[in-house]
Amino acid sequence: MKTPLCERFGIEYPIFGFTPSEEVAAAISRAGGLGVLGCVRFNEPDELDAVLEWMHENTDGKPFGVDVVMPAKIPTEGSKMDLDAMIPPEHRAFVERTLDDLGVPQLPDGGDRVNTGVLGWLHSVARSHVDIAMEHTRKYGQIKLIANALGSPPEDVIGIAHDNGVAVAALAGAREHALHHLDAGVDIVIAQGYEGGGHTGEVTSMVLWPELVDAAGEAPVLAAGGVGSGRQIAAAIALGAQGVWMGTYWLTAAEYNLGAHKPGEPSTVQQALLAATSRDTVRRRIYSGKPARLLKTAWTDAWDAPGAPEPLPMPLQNLLVGEAHARISASDDPKVVAMPAGQIVGRCNEITPVEKLIDGLVSEYREAVARMNATLD
Repeated sequence: MKTPLCERFGIEYPIFGFTPSEEVAAAISRAGGLGVLGCVRFNEPDELDAVLEWMHENTDGKPFGVDVVMPAKIPTEGSKMDLDAMIPPEHRAFVERTLDDLGVPQLPDGGDRVNTGVLGWLHSVARSHVDIAMEHTRKYGQIKLIANALGSPPEDVIGIAHDNGVAVAALAGAREHALHHLDAGVDIVIAQGYEGGGHTGEVTSMVLWPELVDAAGEAPVLAAGGVGSGRQIAAAIALGAQGVWMGTYWLTAAEYNLGAHKPGEPSTVQQALLAATSRDTVRRRIYSGKPARLLKTAWTDAWDAPGAPEPLPMPLQNLLVGEAHARISASDDPKVVAMPAGQIVGRCNEITPVEKLIDGLVSEYREAVARMNATLD
């Protein structure tokens, strides 16, 4: 499983693993892929700085990447209090009423109500993530990629990354998005198909991947959206991609400890993921204000019910539901979780260490390629 991106990044397999968990990201890099740490959950610069320091200590010198959220259009800025004032009272009342109806308790005494809204959606906070990542790049040289989940990063951010020897990637759900990324100086296009978890477009992977490969020309494309097996990696390579970008696949990794009460036990979110089929996701704007594929639960059903308000634009929607998500996470009820997940969740049926997950991908890829080779005369 070798493509030009393997040599470019110094990795064994062209498997790029996006995850909010530093434990999973580090394990992906150690196992031969490129772990990419999602930074949006870090509200304070010191938090990200400490986690990146941990990554350097736990990746055996292997390269890794970071993922930031910098919308193409700069959202409203200001303090959290300023933004909170922009949230309509009826939206707050709906959220409180829904949580009560679902039996979600209040946060325990001492629960962090100030920091529950993820401010990483703000342009200024995302810039601080970039600055911290570049500091670590200059110090250690391990961060080789910075990816943006929402369009092309600003021109100066791309320039800063390139000045530090860091490649820039951006997600695209349509041909015009990919062309815009390349015109802006982005190095790698991530073709995110409709099946993918989190922010995603309207074109399915089988149609989108070759379309963006053709549009990108010599620029490398990573295939994303619905990748959860070696067979699908082989299909992505066959369609012209130079590697894959995988997210949902790692949510049931043994190393994924976000929200877990005891090491080695599935978290509440993982319990919901393990029980889900490929039909148990919905694409809604209720998570961040932009269309994102989520696990279908009682929480998403409530927003689909008659009388539910329209989601707010980014970043107000995330601030609106921030404390709700914290309360849901603390409630230990798998039927109510709020979690981005792609349709590939139907293949996430057991808790498995990252190394074993990657070994399985590589083995199945080899089998798929052998089957294809057998069809040649």
